[in-house]
Amino acid sequence: MQPSPIISLVITTYDRPDALEAVLEGCFAQDDKNFEIIIADDGSTANTRECIDRLRARSPVPLLHVWQPDEGFRAAMVRNRGTLAATGQYIVFLDGDCIPQRDFIARHRALAEPGFMVSGSRILLSKELTAQVLRDHISLPTLGLGAKLRYRFAGHLNKVLQLLVRWPDVLRVRRRFTWRRIKSCNLGVWRADLERVNGFDESFQGWGHEDADLVVRLFHAGVKRKDGAFATEVFHLWHPEAQRDQAASNRRVVLERASRKITQAEKGLREHLRHSQAGPVT
Repeated sequence: MQPSPIISLVITTYDRPDALEAVLEGCFAQDDKNFEIIIADDGSTANTRECIDRLRARSPVPLLHVWQPDEGFRAAMVRNRGTLAATGQYIVFLDGDCIPQRDFIARHRALAEPGFMVSGSRILLSKELTAQVLRDHISLPTLGLGAKLRYRFAGHLNKVLQLLVRWPDVLRVRRRFTWRRIKSCNLGVWRADLERVNGFDESFQGWGHEDADLVVRLFHAGVKRKDGAFATEVFHLWHPEAQRDQAASNRRVVLERASRKITQAEKGLREHLRHSQAGPVT
């Protein structure tokens, strides 16, 4: 029997080392250890590098740090750089403020299937619970049923059923495609499919919809969608909303490309390879 392929977990971060530490602790506690971590750093300062160096010393899996200068919101670019640094055949994108459950990698591996992407979901934490988790180093993945229900009833979790119930995997294929509710904070894609559509499109300006653009292009390239809800939930730590000046114009771009069935990023993985700009890896 062939061994299961290595999964590359690409974690995007920017100047929030306390949240990143909580996320990495969740990664270190995974039941399935056949994966690597690539931290895709969109210009964080030395505090983040020091956090990564300290945690890398006891990481049970390979851990790389890909960094690019801070020149504004460039999540698409740093995710591409993380993808290029990855060695796995299957890429799972996770944000540096989303704490995975202990079976996160195992469930993504179980749902990974050629010809499909897996869109995971998230459970939102309140500002108060987020502060408590980071201050007191609370392990959200190991919370008991009683604690989960108390936090939900007190309004500190926006949902809890997804932590308690699992859908049968045969019900996960989306019969009718939609790019709504797909977030790159929890998304599994085959590397070959990312390469086929040229990865994330770095021509998007500012926050918003570069992840939807990727998903729409993957769909038009023949990649179907599986729903990872009730299987791959992550705990999304609270943070102030990012500036969204370009969100409306970015959405119009996605809709226009969707109508034209565009599959290729204007500026993506191939451009990095062409110009040898993969960025420093540590």
